[in-house]
Amino acid sequence: MVWVALVLGLILLGLLLYWQLVIAEGTYLGPRVVALLYDWSAWAYERIKQFDVGYEQWFLGLPLARALELIPAPLVLDVATGTGRLPRALLRQPAFRGHIIGLDLSRRMLREAVRRTAQFADRLTFVWQDARHLPFDDDTFDAVTCLEALEFTPDPRAVLAELVRVLRPGGVLLVTNRVGRDAKLLPGRAFPRDEFEHLLRAFPLDEVKVDRWQVDYDLAWAVKAGEPRGGSIRPLVEIMRCPA
Repeated sequence: MVWVALVLGLILLGLLLYWQLVIAEGTYLGPRVVALLYDWSAWAYERIKQFDVGYEQWFLGLPLARALELIPAPLVLDVATGTGRLPRALLRQPAFRGHIIGLDLSRRMLREAVRRTAQFADRLTFVWQDARHLPFDDDTFDAVTCLEALEFTPDPRAVLAELVRVLRPGGVLLVTNRVGRDAKLLPGRAFPRDEFEHLLRAFPLDEVKVDRWQVDYDLAWAVKAGEPRGGSIRPLVEIMRCPA
């Protein structure tokens, strides 16, 4: 009986570790663990995810560029930028003439992003920072994006509040919500589709639209309420502030 109990205990421990480290990617263990796991896997991240360039262009780069086409020099913030997935999709669009700031808590992911976006180096700035405390002034960006990352933050609602805070009135918000089978294993981090839309509408956002996108993710678009006022790109030193 002792051996049976020991075997069952080891199985349960293995399942717990698989949930915490693989499915939840360390989110219930804190931001440092999440960043550490991404540091370890940064070298293989693109091979694991197998992003399709055409797919990324069609569903991310092109619609975002179109949403920003009336702004002469849009400033975009990509939170949890990882290896620079969203910046690459957007900067490949001829209609986009702006600058992107990519923010992430994993230093090795940022190194990969720098390497993979070298051809756009003059239009990109990378920042190492936690998404819960964005080091930027209110109403700074013409678009704010956060893809496949909210569920791996300690408080998705607080992160959403930060994304909206730094977004200019009339600016575009583009985020994802985890859905599918594994979403049920992320309590407090992923939301049912209707609940996520209701959550977004609790912020000063208009034109909220949540679309089915991938097996594991919905794609949500919204516009911050208020009078649009796109501006010129300011030096990073002018828009950054010490995080709270």
